[in-house]
Amino acid sequence: MLPSLFLSHGSPMLALEDIPARAFLRELGPAMEAAYRRPSAILIASAHWETEHAAVNAVAWNDTIHDFHGFPPALYQLRYPAPGSIELADRVEGLLGAAGLAHARDSARGLDHGAWVPLLMAWPAADIPVVALSVQSHLDAAHHIRVGEALAALREEGVLVIGSGAMTHDLRRFRGSDPNGPEQPDVAAFNGWMTQALTEGRRDDLIHYRERAPYAVAQHPTEEHMLPLFVALGAGGQHAKHLHASVRYGFLRMDAWSFG
Repeated sequence: MLPSLFLSHGSPMLALEDIPARAFLRELGPAMEAAYRRPSAILIASAHWETEHAAVNAVAWNDTIHDFHGFPPALYQLRYPAPGSIELADRVEGLLGAAGLAHARDSARGLDHGAWVPLLMAWPAADIPVVALSVQSHLDAAHHIRVGEALAALREEGVLVIGSGAMTHDLRRFRGSDPNGPEQPDVAAFNGWMTQALTEGRRDDLIHYRERAPYAVAQHPTEEHMLPLFVALGAGGQHAKHLHASVRYGFLRMDAWSFG
């Protein structure tokens, strides 16, 4: 059975830059297929789609959303025209409804860069159906674990559940930062706490990470980039495996995890 994944997608430049996180993602798809199986479809929860209720996109083909500004022209030329799946969107809505979770669908939305950038690296052929899932930034970690738990059955059906966000995401630090600078102490302290809590399966601590983890609010002034991790955790269960660890600009952790 496929695990669920949490991927830190970082800057949209991940699609172009020769950095460790990009190299990891380029190897991820083949490694997953060798160790498990080729996904029949992918459900990806992106930090860049925020809605009132958990929503899925129900489209025949996914448009590529370039939801960023001021980057090199080459980035805007990239496309990820993966097919959608109305069938999977229906299944997700059914599972959310059965769990008592409010839900919605969007019949027009494509894939934002939180979804298509890591998928372009890992499955560049764009030939696996992809359905996007939103996050609810006004709700907490426990809610997103419930969403993941409601969708856990998809893993038995060959669907790869991915949460795409960031282990740390204080973008106020970008100004003047060295892309290859050393990791800042508060970033290391937060990431170390999260690593230990995930590895040890300390779910209550993780749910209350903003109160219990050192420098948590500094690393996530807003929560949307942390919430996809909890979707992946809920879908996969307690067995966390640290797949990748690297840092950019001294503050942007690019960690990846699997669950289940």
